[in-house]
Amino acid sequence: MRATFLLGQANPWVVLAVLSLVVLPIGIDLTVLNVALPRLTAELGASNADKLWMINAYSLVMAGLLPGFGTLSDKVGHRNMLLSGLGLFAMVSLALAFAPSSGIFIALRGALAVGAAMILPASISIVRLVFEEERQRATAIGIWGGVWSGSAMLGPIMGGLLLSRFWWGAVFLINVPIVVFAILLTWSKIPDLPANKHKSWDLLASLYLSACLVGLLYALKGMFREDLPVSHVAAALIAGLVFCRLFLRRQALLPAPLLDFSLFWNIRFSAGVSIAVFSSFALVGLQYSVSQELQLVRGLSPLSAGFYLLPIALASVFSGLGAGRIMIGVGMERMMVITCAFGALGTSLFRFGGHLSGSGMELAVLALIGLSAGGAMAVASTAIMISAPNDKAGMAGAIEAIAYELGGTLGVAVMGSVMGHVYRSDLAVAPSSSLFQSAISSMEGAIQAAGRLSPEAGRDLLAVAKAAYLGGVDASLTLAAGIMTLLFVTMIVMVYCVSRLPSAHR
Repeated sequence: MRATFLLGQANPWVVLAVLSLVVLPIGIDLTVLNVALPRLTAELGASNADKLWMINAYSLVMAGLLPGFGTLSDKVGHRNMLLSGLGLFAMVSLALAFAPSSGIFIALRGALAVGAAMILPASISIVRLVFEEERQRATAIGIWGGVWSGSAMLGPIMGGLLLSRFWWGAVFLINVPIVVFAILLTWSKIPDLPANKHKSWDLLASLYLSACLVGLLYALKGMFREDLPVSHVAAALIAGLVFCRLFLRRQALLPAPLLDFSLFWNIRFSAGVSIAVFSSFALVGLQYSVSQELQLVRGLSPLSAGFYLLPIALASVFSGLGAGRIMIGVGMERMMVITCAFGALGTSLFRFGGHLSGSGMELAVLALIGLSAGGAMAVASTAIMISAPNDKAGMAGAIEAIAYELGGTLGVAVMGSVMGHVYRSDLAVAPSSSLFQSAISSMEGAIQAAGRLSPEAGRDLLAVAKAAYLGGVDASLTLAAGIMTLLFVTMIVMVYCVSRLPSAHR
């Protein structure tokens, strides 16, 4: 009764505004290191392996914990889970700002992911529950998805602004006042929605699933890494499969599943998950590749690199906020096809015409990519959340967040690995390659090596290294364009399949 009263008194649009603020720092932290990474690497003495773990520890751990926390959120109450996650996120952000070494930094990034994994499914579940009218619910979920995708796109700009005036720790320290303010607003403005205290939740099953996802994702990342021993990849793959088997056996004994795979029988739900995974893969990976190229090849500062990518963030937020209303008019399935078409067009234009074409053309194509990103994330969020029943809102929110995090993690890992592989291959066969052996590990190494050579030899080294690095960037952008084109074709097939289903099964 108390929860119903509070829900009746709550303004759902105020609730949405608070929850948009809540997810802002989580999305920013997904990409904020894209521009901070070169300075962070130098100051903490991080290796190439450390660099990718600094970025991926956050999303990898989060993906592993989301299913368990999503279901637990349904059981203990979404506001309680939200407040707990925000408190942890604030404390770890404070510690991260003063991390003394790359190892401690990576460990704290993993701890930060625990707080984020508590927050994300709870926040989208609250949006799903406080908006009871279907059209408003679709609009609100679309806005939430647009804010989430836009916050990830804002990461490089936020990082660049802070690094232009402060040390690298400021990119995490800024989280603290934002999250504290969000805690106060959550306490006063978010209704205490009823929890399903009788819902089954099993800690051991949650741990099994987390270990399964982390192991499999680590193995998948390692398949694209030349500097990771095959034995490590094999061990991670075996461990992931073993824990997957343990999870499935454990889940079979539970009265209710921790992760209900029957949700994927709904075509709209599966289509939304597919868009979230592959759009995040292409767009986060593209943003990572371009932000590194802007700094290491064109020599831009972190701030300048962040502003160069600003069209993606602005267009993403704009399209995300408006996608829900447009979707009501054109239909969800058509909206999926339209946003994926813009994504395929934008990434293809950028790869084969926009990249390095000059600031005007390049920025225009980046804006087109941002439009597709915001719209795609908004329609994906809506498709996932409205296709799940109320009592599985937390589970659906967890699956949605996993899809975004999985796509972003793989985008950085795979596209970063493609860049590194092409760079090392091209540099190894360059003329006078013996001169460049000290720089073959990374572009940062080439820049440092050039500073120790004579001016003429340094220029030669940088010219060859930059050409090799641009070859790697081109390869990663080709992959992004291919992924988005394949997603577009898949959505056309999905719309055709949905159109042939009886309305009761759509």
